[in-house]
Amino acid sequence: MRNLLTDIAGIRVGHAGDDAVLRSGVTAVLFDEPAVAGVSVLGGSPASREGALLGTEMVVERINALVLSGGSTYGLDATSGVQAALREDFAKLPPTKLPRVPIVVQASLFDLANGGDKNWGRFSPYAEFGYQAARAAEPGVFALGSAGAGIGATTAGLKGGIGSASTVTPQGHMVAALVAVNAVGSVTVGDGPHFWAAPYEVDDEFGGRGFPARLDPSALALRVKPPGYFGTTIGVVATDAALTKAQATRLAILAQDGVARAALPAHLPRDGDTIFGISTSARKLGTARDEFSELCLAATLVTARAMARGVHAASYQGREGEAPSWRHKFGG
Repeated sequence: MRNLLTDIAGIRVGHAGDDAVLRSGVTAVLFDEPAVAGVSVLGGSPASREGALLGTEMVVERINALVLSGGSTYGLDATSGVQAALREDFAKLPPTKLPRVPIVVQASLFDLANGGDKNWGRFSPYAEFGYQAARAAEPGVFALGSAGAGIGATTAGLKGGIGSASTVTPQGHMVAALVAVNAVGSVTVGDGPHFWAAPYEVDDEFGGRGFPARLDPSALALRVKPPGYFGTTIGVVATDAALTKAQATRLAILAQDGVARAALPAHLPRDGDTIFGISTSARKLGTARDEFSELCLAATLVTARAMARGVHAASYQGREGEAPSWRHKFGG
């Protein structure tokens, strides 16, 4: 296991973007076979595309890809690029009576005030980033931290980034998450190096600093981005267990609990916290009483771990307007 979303067979991840000038990017998640999908939106300021398709009352049950991007609502152009890549792929398949239409959903985060040059002209670069990310998508290792949709991400006081984590349930189902961490709140305790997600850490995957023996009351004070700075945590939690659309939605809801365990506070009015729930349906879900509950617990824990990993892996170049990274501030 690589401790990544791609530990689940049939899932590919690719990044694209500009870290040097624009300081923003796109991450594409592609599925070898259409995947059952649901969504949970708990933030007060979401930016999304085609998310309404995933309502449990809607006809569409499966998607071909999902996109995470920077750029706020401008970044929603990235779906067009991913669809363009998939349309090219579909054209190579045997013809069908009706045209094949790639179903792609997206969530975007606010990174417009991170110091990068956003004067891109008439059209945003995100459609091209989406195409590049789709073409870069591979089933193996992908970058964490300041990559793809995590390039321009920040949290309260630290750089954010792309994080991922995976686990196996007692029944043998794989569960994994990929998250772009751009929360309005803080992922660390007070001004120190300890992650709120520390109790769930596996094998020192985000520094091994543990959790403070006692919490000073100041650690529980409100620590958020300045007024006017929006944020969000966007991501996907996936499993190889065969789920219904309603169960995939519930998986996404439990992943939002992981967001709340890794960022304090979470789901604020200035957040757009959006998590997609995905099932590749590779393994039958058993009938044991707690089998689905084990999946839900795993979704919470891998999401919290992925968020801490994303911040822990972020890089720092010392540029104007750039927030410090965890490694720059605390070492390691």
